[in-house]
Amino acid sequence: MVQACKVFLTCLLFLRLVASQYLFPDQTDVGAGYPRLIDATTEELVTGLESGLFTSVDLVNAYSTRILEVNSTLNVVTELNPDALSIAAQLDAERANGTTRGSLHGMPILIKGNIGTADKMSTTAGSFALLGATLPQDSGVAAKLRAAGVVILGKTNLSQWANFRSTNSTNGWSAFGGQTLGAYYPQQDPSGSSSGSGVASSLGLALATLGSETSGSILSPSQQNNLVGIKPTVGLTSRALVIPISERQDTVGPMTRTVRDAAYLLQAIAGKDPNDNYTLAQPFENPPDYVGALNFSSLHGKRIGIPRNIITGGAGVRPVLVAFESAIQTVRRAGATVVDNVNITAYALDQYLNGNASLIVVEADFVSDLPEKYLSKLVTNPQNVRNLADVRNFTQRFPPEDYPDRDTGIWDGALALGFNNSSPQFWAAYQNNLEVAGRQGILGLLTNYSLDALMLPTDFSAGLPALIGTPVVTVPLGFYPANTTVVRNRRGTLVRRGPNIPFGLSFLGPAWSEASLIGYAYAFEQRTMARNQVQPYLVPTAELANNVSNTHASSRF
Repeated sequence: MVQACKVFLTCLLFLRLVASQYLFPDQTDVGAGYPRLIDATTEELVTGLESGLFTSVDLVNAYSTRILEVNSTLNVVTELNPDALSIAAQLDAERANGTTRGSLHGMPILIKGNIGTADKMSTTAGSFALLGATLPQDSGVAAKLRAAGVVILGKTNLSQWANFRSTNSTNGWSAFGGQTLGAYYPQQDPSGSSSGSGVASSLGLALATLGSETSGSILSPSQQNNLVGIKPTVGLTSRALVIPISERQDTVGPMTRTVRDAAYLLQAIAGKDPNDNYTLAQPFENPPDYVGALNFSSLHGKRIGIPRNIITGGAGVRPVLVAFESAIQTVRRAGATVVDNVNITAYALDQYLNGNASLIVVEADFVSDLPEKYLSKLVTNPQNVRNLADVRNFTQRFPPEDYPDRDTGIWDGALALGFNNSSPQFWAAYQNNLEVAGRQGILGLLTNYSLDALMLPTDFSAGLPALIGTPVVTVPLGFYPANTTVVRNRRGTLVRRGPNIPFGLSFLGPAWSEASLIGYAYAFEQRTMARNQVQPYLVPTAELANNVSNTHASSRF
């Protein structure tokens, strides 16, 4: 039955795409004055909206057509918001009356499929266990988006349960959404878990996207899809009614094509939320001016450290390391002092590479947080899943969940712990994390060497900040060369490394240092413009000029 539905939906999508191309021929014509949507920025779209060149309804139509064009190949978006056009029309009316809610007024944004919305869309984390479940209200970040005038255009696919179910699955696969693919090489691994958000933003299927991260789930798909990604300090953005893994590590952040767009989006979602007590620890009443932090001279006079002993890997990562050395010179030329070989302690390195405390913390948090912070909040719960054991039982018994081919190994380990995040065993593991990543890790380096930030290839930037909830910003750095040998994932189904696949550079700092990190990333981006060096192999041809009247889009793929 499920397979038959997918075949029907694929046929429907194809017919709609054919119809849109018949009604709106010559899709490659950007049109005079219209921004090219794969590159369009917030400020370009604001200019077009303010001048009356196009409307928010036009933007919804154009982005929806682009999604329809590539979704059957790349499987990026699981649902379009059936209310998007009416919301856009309301926002257009507000603009016509002289009212705007901010820089993102009327802008279509896609959000990851684990970010809760109290509307006609599903929030599933890619699992049929949550299909049909409803929420009493929007998640904290979705509510902030709406307050800022954003049109939530739809939900993106993700690695199921944010990559926290199986030991043998693939990045970008979920039972509900299928397999997402990257657009820089055929069958490209999109990375995860914010896989669909990464691919969607890279192809201009919306102005920008939101992802979530526990350890690497914004940073990794951002770099793999040639994007800027901000992994905020835990507590800068609300996690209320975002399907959780770990309250100590989860965070929600922007995935965009430019640092400036990332700053605009972070500005909209940052701030306190009484439904997430971590946000109440923010050391400011209102978040800093992240857009104001965009300064070409941000690196001048700063001390940037390179923790070399975190960087590992063989010959396969040589292109990344060569580009990284070039990036160091760029940072020096921008006026920064680069302090090399500021290495974490031997104990911290051993625990980081070989210890199990980090896994214990997220497993125990998940056992507690899934029922307490999400499942117990549901208004309707068709599968009656009340805790992790219920979710595992459903997954193992419902064939479309692809068990046992894709196991439940992570959940098995979490349930086998025999304790949750209120136990003494948990506390010991968490304190070890704070020591490893804190005093003996990145916080120790920042303090002991009087550094403003650390800099690493993004491949190596996520793990330690995850343990202590500190921020990271990744920016495009380069691409694997055309003669790169293709390396596939363990299943042999996806290309993990290959020609033209992007990689990134990360800036790391202490808690609440996003404004500084955004400034450093912007200064680097503006000197290199690395994102523009390679285009995806598959680019949607639909543009604004050809879709200003297209109102036909299916709400479910």
